[in-house]
Amino acid sequence: MKTKIVHILHAVGGVEVSLRLILGNINPDAFESVVIHGTNDTDKPFLDNNGIGVKAYQAPIFRDVNPLHDVKAISKVAAYVKKENPDLIHAHSAKGGVIAKIVGAQLKIPVVHTPQAYSFLSTQNRIKRSLFLQVEKGLSRFNNAILASSNSELNRAKNEVGYKPERLYLFNNAINPIKHASDLSIEKTWPDEYICSVGRPSFQKNIELMIDVMDKLRQKKPSIHLVLMGVGFHAPNLESVTSKIDALGLENNITLLEWTDRQDIFHIIHASQLYISTARYEGLPYSIIEALALGKACVVTDADGNRDLIRDDYNGFVIHNEDVNAFSDMVMTLLQDEGIRTRFENASLQRFNSEFNIENTIGNLEKIYLEEIQKNKKP
Repeated sequence: MKTKIVHILHAVGGVEVSLRLILGNINPDAFESVVIHGTNDTDKPFLDNNGIGVKAYQAPIFRDVNPLHDVKAISKVAAYVKKENPDLIHAHSAKGGVIAKIVGAQLKIPVVHTPQAYSFLSTQNRIKRSLFLQVEKGLSRFNNAILASSNSELNRAKNEVGYKPERLYLFNNAINPIKHASDLSIEKTWPDEYICSVGRPSFQKNIELMIDVMDKLRQKKPSIHLVLMGVGFHAPNLESVTSKIDALGLENNITLLEWTDRQDIFHIIHASQLYISTARYEGLPYSIIEALALGKACVVTDADGNRDLIRDDYNGFVIHNEDVNAFSDMVMTLLQDEGIRTRFENASLQRFNSEFNIENTIGNLEKIYLEEIQKNKKP
């Protein structure tokens, strides 16, 4: 008999990518997967390892807090879960975690939760941050475990939310090897030499810092060019970012691309000189994992997720305290010193194959599922 796992999430961005990678690699002969996702997040079918569609339900699961929608979502999700009667619920993202933990407690079904970056990291407002943290602490008292996507996320679950070590698991976000980068499906409007990043204009991604870095870099290298992908999806800071680009006269040095096909992203990263991230926090960012898989040197901020992928002076540089001058200096070092850049590129590919290749790690997730189910079996 197969082990049944119900996945609950708002299927957007990296959270959606994570689930699709799990479904596409987990053994369908041993595990039956069911998905419950939002009514307006994705219309693409979820496929298993054999390319066969996975059963999916929709509920009013939305990113933002809305008591009316959230109560309806809990009720709807509970009905679906009761109907499916799974062995385990795997919740993804903050909203998926809240809903799943309440439903799991109601129906006495064990839950593992992958936050993919805790919600209390998403705001500068101290009251909101405290409220979001208290919600996580309250829900931690239910019968659930954290399935962290990175060591940084695991440490936050333990040290800030208060999960005990026996209720903590680690399964690093991982992807399939990128065997080749397909031709672009969009028009190329940027120069042949460029650096790149993926990040929607938001508090989390801190694109304003990236623009300041570009302003410093242009002073040293007037032809410097950045291709920033993923700009068009849930981008609350887009207006301030474009205004800052205009104010600094960087229109000819930065190309903003809306959310595009993953193969286009692979192509752009593969052809770039290096990859950068100025994020304030991450779960374990797929864009940097993809950069590792494509053998790229990286310059990143010292943030959750970033520091789990980039080891300073091994496969890139890690910049502390959002230091604009240090960030631009390290980018210039990699652009000017081919020896260092090549060393980092080789190290990135090696690290990907050993730690973030899902074909090598999916068995660990299957063991975690079975272990958590076994823990919760009634005598």
